[in-house]
Amino acid sequence: MTDMLVAQRHERLLSELRASGGLKVVELAARLGVSRATVRRDLLDLEEEGALSRVRGGAMLATPGSGAVHGTARGPAAGGHPARAARTLGLIVPSATYYYPRVVAGVQEVAAAHDARVVISLTDYTHESDAQRIEELASSGASGLLVASPGGHDLPDKTLDELESTGLPYVLLERQPHDPFASCEFVATDHRQGAFAAVRHLVGLGHRKVGLFTNGSPTAALLRAGHEAAVDRLGLQGDAPVLDSGRPTLGSGEAAAQYDQFIDECLAGGVRAALVHSDHDAIEMMRRMRLRRLQAPEDLALIAYDDEIASLADVPLTAVAPPKHEIGQQAARLLLDRLDAPDPQAVPVRQLFVQPRLTIRSSCGTRAGA
Repeated sequence: MTDMLVAQRHERLLSELRASGGLKVVELAARLGVSRATVRRDLLDLEEEGALSRVRGGAMLATPGSGAVHGTARGPAAGGHPARAARTLGLIVPSATYYYPRVVAGVQEVAAAHDARVVISLTDYTHESDAQRIEELASSGASGLLVASPGGHDLPDKTLDELESTGLPYVLLERQPHDPFASCEFVATDHRQGAFAAVRHLVGLGHRKVGLFTNGSPTAALLRAGHEAAVDRLGLQGDAPVLDSGRPTLGSGEAAAQYDQFIDECLAGGVRAALVHSDHDAIEMMRRMRLRRLQAPEDLALIAYDDEIASLADVPLTAVAPPKHEIGQQAARLLLDRLDAPDPQAVPVRQLFVQPRLTIRSSCGTRAGA
């Protein structure tokens, strides 16, 4: 019965296209009385059969004898092997200038190697626009989605529902579903491991108190969790300062006051080592230290978190580097694996954590007597 209903729906859909030449997904969904996700699945099926061509936001009847969709040949390719259908990876990221350029580069590298196209949509850290971006990419003909929403690392249930409603396969980038039992693919940096590794290195240099400075970013909570775990598991004294600046404007008087407060609390508590997120904050903190005739690592050993520009500091910063390029590569591979599978539903759900790297430089010094 279900197969008959699908067949009837396909015929009705083709009938609507014959009458008009081409229609948008939203118009087809309204005329057939079904969801947009259902229409998109039907369009994919009919495109595979050569009955129509998907275009941006909708579909049109296939031109007789054209044999091509999105510029990718349908029939046998050179050498007698069937060509893969054209695939477009829709990519949502919060920023094109910080953190995510390397992630995007990783996605593009894998997509190019698999003859896939990438279409990017930029959100904003200060505006929640997930639903709009998801709908735009789904309507543009994306085969699957790679999503880093602008909020924190926990993806809201609402956004997960919006992704599910598209009917498209998707992989989260540096995000995880708020519900830990949600059946959802993701690739994420294990920032807690990164913070733990930084504190462990400082402990290896003889420090028994390690402070933490964060800048209000979505990563801050994970760094705090890794820092707390290190303090507990490595038996450190738990009175080192932990301060979050709340994202003041870099270089502002408010930011300078936060750095000064953290330095004061470290010195007052006998703390001589700290993990600082981000590179910019660690560099600015060293500048505030110099104004007080303090130096790194002699007065305060520092490890930066991000490793974007840490090596360019006056005293090159030891830094934790999230594997941004690899995150993009792995996410693209997961999505393409599913898109290329004969039966995508048979592919198991994969959730991948990638550990950051710690690069040792001058800012945290060496063990006394070494």
